Amino acid sequence: MSAARRSLLTATAAGTLLAALWFVPSANATPEKTAEADQQQTATAVHTQSDSQLRLADTGTVDTTPYLIGGTAFLGIGAGFLTYSARRGRTAY
Repeated sequence: MSAARRSLLTATAAGTLLAALWFVPSANATPEKTAEADQQQTATAVHTQSDSQLRLADTGTVDTTPYLIGGTAFLGIGAGFLTYSARRGRTAY
């Protein structure tokens, strides 16, 4: 397989991957609330909590462990492919 054909194959694979990722839904795929409904909800929440202590942004934490493990694994796999490719390229000449 020639080097030009291999580059074309790599570019095609990358383009296909980017095209597939284009259709991944975004995080804000739900319809947004109207400003009036949001203000009404905020006013009601403040009114009901006026006697108790107001805690702002008490949403809890997000467990990021799976993302860290997955990201580290993909980074390691990518580094392995890069090392393999560099060694294979040196022995080809």
